[in-house]
Amino acid sequence: MKIAYVDEAGCTGALPSATSAIQPVFVQAAVVVDQAEIRGLTLDFLRLKVRFFPALGAGTGHFLDRVLGEVKGADLRKQVCDPGRRRRRQAVGFLDSLVALLEKRQVRLVGRVWIKGIGQPFNGRAVYTSSMQHIFRYFEHLLAASGELGLVVADSRTKPQNAVVAHSILTQKFAAGGDVYPHVTELPVYGHSENHVGLQVADLLCSALLFPMATASYCREHVSSVHVRPGHALLGARYGRRLRALQYRYREGVAFRGGLTVSDAIGGRPGRQLFEPPKSPDP
Repeated sequence: MKIAYVDEAGCTGALPSATSAIQPVFVQAAVVVDQAEIRGLTLDFLRLKVRFFPALGAGTGHFLDRVLGEVKGADLRKQVCDPGRRRRRQAVGFLDSLVALLEKRQVRLVGRVWIKGIGQPFNGRAVYTSSMQHIFRYFEHLLAASGELGLVVADSRTKPQNAVVAHSILTQKFAAGGDVYPHVTELPVYGHSENHVGLQVADLLCSALLFPMATASYCREHVSSVHVRPGHALLGARYGRRLRALQYRYREGVAFRGGLTVSDAIGGRPGRQLFEPPKSPDP
């Protein structure tokens, strides 16, 4: 059995102008973990917290309580650009170890990255729902190919938001024409990130890596805001090739599907640019 842990980064609002404070990118992605690796992933990740952020969750003295204090991806992406060398080294060192952990535990990555058009409509509810459906579709293909069953655990939002997305999957699983996700055993279930290391890892993937990599690769020549920072070019240069290798992609006819697909409403650029750093990344 495999578990897909889903989280997102960025807001679902439209981008009214090139200088708006609205986040120009929305990311929704899953970290797919084999059931046999969940214990190892959990304990290894908590050890990373102890090493790089020893104060987090340290109040009780119990090792497993370290799960309660979260390293948030949004904070890390700011820390990568911090003028203080020590804080930058702490963030980069943690992300180095995180990517190595993903490789060690043989996780697979699937999801959607949306580059918002400037001054264009952006239907956040539809985008979130369709992104979850794409994740289910890619996950189903992975499970069918390996002959396994799977479950999707998503980071909980509000009850109405969760219900809308779950219902959209229900209409596909129990449609009159048959189940389009026969290897995914249930609708998405919703958890709280302070209880699931898989959700914390998914947050870091989306917020600390994919979101800033996307702004550096697709937005920096078009959008001028606090969310588009030159220092984020470092992330694509350092981790792009390795994250690309962790994608689950497959051929469907003449086209490749799955992995981390990009919809670029600014310039229509290809998804591979997500993993290719800008030509002159900052040192």
